[in-house]
Amino acid sequence: MKKIAAIVSFLVLMTGAGLPDPSGAQTPEPAAVAQLDDIVVQARRSGAPMWTVTQGDSTLILVGAITGIPRDLAWRPDDLEAAAARSNQILSPQVGQASVTDLLRVIWRARTIGLMPQGQTTADYLTPDYQARLEAIMAGDRNQDWRTRSLLFVGFDLMQDKAGYNRGRSGDDAMDVIRRAARRARVPVRPVGTVRGDELVDSLITAPQTAHVACVEAAIAAAEQGPDAARTRAEDWRALRVAEVVASPIDRALNQCWPWGDPEIAPQLRQQWAAAIETAMISPGVTMGVAPIRLLAEAGGVLDGLVARGFDVVGPAWKEGQSPEEREKP
Repeated sequence: MKKIAAIVSFLVLMTGAGLPDPSGAQTPEPAAVAQLDDIVVQARRSGAPMWTVTQGDSTLILVGAITGIPRDLAWRPDDLEAAAARSNQILSPQVGQASVTDLLRVIWRARTIGLMPQGQTTADYLTPDYQARLEAIMAGDRNQDWRTRSLLFVGFDLMQDKAGYNRGRSGDDAMDVIRRAARRARVPVRPVGTVRGDELVDSLITAPQTAHVACVEAAIAAAEQGPDAARTRAEDWRALRVAEVVASPIDRALNQCWPWGDPEIAPQLRQQWAAAIETAMISPGVTMGVAPIRLLAEAGGVLDGLVARGFDVVGPAWKEGQSPEEREKP
């Protein structure tokens, strides 16, 4: 099954393969003020949404990333790559400690993960209204296997096949660009935390279908927008319309679906980011962090947390109703 293969690939990537080895990288030195200004200007020129926070000789540049960027979407990744290469260190998303056993468990339990319990269908879990909406979306599909597919996989399929998310070949996203820059320039990379592979696999295998209802409901809303939903989201990202990206049907669905929708894993991921940023704010020099934009800009997220602690957060507005003074401080 393609989705099982995708999950296995995700777990392989969570081992951290391909990231530069911090032990072999240069020891970071604080950036001079002039160099800091150049780095910030160059990073902003890329067009990716980002925010800067400075405390003493520590500056944090937070880049809000999305995946599934269309290949023909015009932005300037080379500028972001150059800025990342001049940073003192990079904060990257979590890596996992997945073992071969974890991967094999996913393969062995493919039916449990990918299909409904025998004799059940989506109609056993969705309300009549959502089931009718799903029926309308899938009306043109000859294959009716979706009725007995796991709700998690139904959600993934709706986002990809109907809402255009990650459909076909995508262009580089901000995470790809920054990782490539760190590898080439030997900039130290510090993952914000680790996630145990067995915990991820357990959450997939043991979660009841009811745990994925919110994922499917959000994915139905995204699918109803049609295949242009992903492009609209990407164009909002490029135009720095951050609140619109976070409120987009696709981001709402991603926030509800595994792993970000898992009630045990998601808080762990968010707490690790908060702790890593705390450390970055006392580390001299320039730290560039790249994270899903919804993690940064959601209500009560990283940016709100920094403001609550009294930091001046310089960058585009990330929620509705912010004044120009709140959006960009001089």
